[in-house]
Amino acid sequence: MRKETALPALAVSLSAIASPVRHSTSASAPIPAFVLQNAPLSHLWSQEQWWPSDVAEHVTHMVPELDFKAVAPGVTLQNVSSLGSDVYLTSKYDVTTQPAWITNVAGKPDASGKSAAPGTIVLVEKDGGVLDAFFFYFYSFDHGGKVLDIEFGDHVGDWEHSMVRFVNGTPTAVYLSAHSGGSAFDFSAMQKTNGRPTTYIAGGTHANYATAGQHCHDLPLDLLCDQTDAGPVWDMTLNFRGFWFDNTTQTFSTASGAVGAGAQEEAAEGAGWLSFAGMWGDEQYPVLEHGQYCIPLGDTDECLFSSGPTGECLKSLDCEACAYGFMRG
Repeated sequence: MRKETALPALAVSLSAIASPVRHSTSASAPIPAFVLQNAPLSHLWSQEQWWPSDVAEHVTHMVPELDFKAVAPGVTLQNVSSLGSDVYLTSKYDVTTQPAWITNVAGKPDASGKSAAPGTIVLVEKDGGVLDAFFFYFYSFDHGGKVLDIEFGDHVGDWEHSMVRFVNGTPTAVYLSAHSGGSAFDFSAMQKTNGRPTTYIAGGTHANYATAGQHCHDLPLDLLCDQTDAGPVWDMTLNFRGFWFDNTTQTFSTASGAVGAGAQEEAAEGAGWLSFAGMWGDEQYPVLEHGQYCIPLGDTDECLFSSGPTGECLKSLDCEACAYGFMRG
């Protein structure tokens, strides 16, 4: 498996030889068939305890807060974009009790690979016939990792993604998010299942990888590692919401061709929720609240609970070099 870490020359050459192929990004424009035909098939960890979640269900358990004070009694996908970028969608319940919506066993994919929790596909057209297809995976909880048997980095809400880059309809590269970064690969170098790239989602953290096994990160001496294996397959194309992102206007619109519960929910929800720039989970708890502790490691304090993540609009959708190793996680 060959990781592509610095391919600006290749990116330039692809743009130079490709004749532009544009797809209408007006509301309800269809998702090209080649996107779904080359969408990743993902293996969740066989011992996973925090399964895929429906973002629409997630927000029913949230109250928007600023400085730990509610700014509204509740939130929906229809109104979340009206909230500021400094707002945290905060659980109404003590997450240390692990309520059913946190673990969401109902989101475990069935034998066909279909999860009851819709994924999110966002398509972005770029110059030179380039189309980047982002596949966003949402979970209501991220279980961080352990260093010397001390747990760090749990948080409410968890957005992860993969991306396939197409040039004139041909897949050329794959990007996989993992923690604060990720890795990019030639499409041809990826493992395939029925011609589709195969990815592996780590237990608890939901980081994305191109191979099964142990993946150590961030700390030396293999002190912090993710675990992946060929557990349940998640085929997002069986249930998803679909959208276009317009680079010129920096706006989202719905795409036709969504499938399953995601398609049924999409029309009433609209696309505005994708523009919410705040956090999709709780603000980092003060020490002792919900068992919070923090330990100095180097120049920073690492805590049991960290703050929830930002969503799609802050994931470098408009980045021209994203598939070549420079995208934020």
